[in-house]
Amino acid sequence: MMKRLGDYIRPVDVRNRDLKVTRLVGLTIDKAFIPSVANTIGTDLSNYKVISEKQFACRLMQVSRDGKMPIAMFKGEPCIMSPAYPMFEVSKTNELLPEYLMMWFSRSEFDREASFYAVGGVRGSLEWNDFCDMQIPVPAIEKQREIVAEYNTLVTRIETNKKLIATLEQTAGALYRHTFVDNIDPNNLPQGWRMGVFTDLVKIGGGGTPSTSVVEYWQNGDVPFYAPGDKTNEYYSLETEKHITQLGLSKCSSKLYPQNTTFVTARGATTGGISLSAKPMAMNQTCFALLPLNSDSEFYTHQVSLETLASLKTEAIGATFEALTTIDFQKKAVVVPPTEVIQKFNAEISPLYNKILLKQKENQTLTQMQTLLLSKMGV
Repeated sequence: MMKRLGDYIRPVDVRNRDLKVTRLVGLTIDKAFIPSVANTIGTDLSNYKVISEKQFACRLMQVSRDGKMPIAMFKGEPCIMSPAYPMFEVSKTNELLPEYLMMWFSRSEFDREASFYAVGGVRGSLEWNDFCDMQIPVPAIEKQREIVAEYNTLVTRIETNKKLIATLEQTAGALYRHTFVDNIDPNNLPQGWRMGVFTDLVKIGGGGTPSTSVVEYWQNGDVPFYAPGDKTNEYYSLETEKHITQLGLSKCSSKLYPQNTTFVTARGATTGGISLSAKPMAMNQTCFALLPLNSDSEFYTHQVSLETLASLKTEAIGATFEALTTIDFQKKAVVVPPTEVIQKFNAEISPLYNKILLKQKENQTLTQMQTLLLSKMGV
């Protein structure tokens, strides 16, 4: 049965008058709390709001513009937030679980509804009264507990996988540095090693975009089309937002790059961002495809690319790093090991990459299950 949200929540406004709370947090558009990077030197923190366990903070400004409402349930020791954040808590916890309510706020359908109500607000903001008038389903508390438990099981599995993925990535990076960076003296290299440039190790490929005005190049396309927005925070990009047809592929300057190709953003705000392709993908013109010169070295190529891009970014401190060209790679000095050393290393770290890809795909499936569970809440 649908109920009015405002009948189950009440505003919270506890100020940090005694200055006992010092940890400042903010709220992201992805509905998460993060440590604040705001400069609070000289700021009177006594007027900041204190948020505690299972209380909610939200941002009602510009909801219709963003198409998403920043809102989250807090966990942990009390923190402080800007007074600009409205805060509230569940007033009838015997009828509505805070965790269940947060699940409802996580639904894309909730964001769409909030955006709809915010259209009439000043600057596209959602008014508090309109927020309270929104409807939510409130099943029996036992049913809520079952739904929350099922959802939390998925959350736990995803977080466990993320920690494992992070460990595997750190291990791969540490093995690379141990073999090719640490204790390697450019002036006294092992026999068969030499100094060279990045393009002595890696072949650089380009991309292109078929005409967006030709429907046949895009409609029902089955070729993943990689762009900077498809970069992830983990090694692999599993999917792309856009797809092109085989005809579209034939009508642009990109080729279909194989699985485990390293894509690097060449222009814009994410310049230097790196992702591995989880499947064969085409690529747009704002990226480079970094390919191994020799077979069986795609994972080494990824690692040497990570190291090289990190070095290029460091060298760019004090200047803008908004574009990469092939000349940047052609001028970048690197250690060039023998082919057999590279291939041996590639074989050693291959199981790590295979496990990373497996766990990323598993998390993709678990996330889809989360979305399905959330969608069923409104049925």
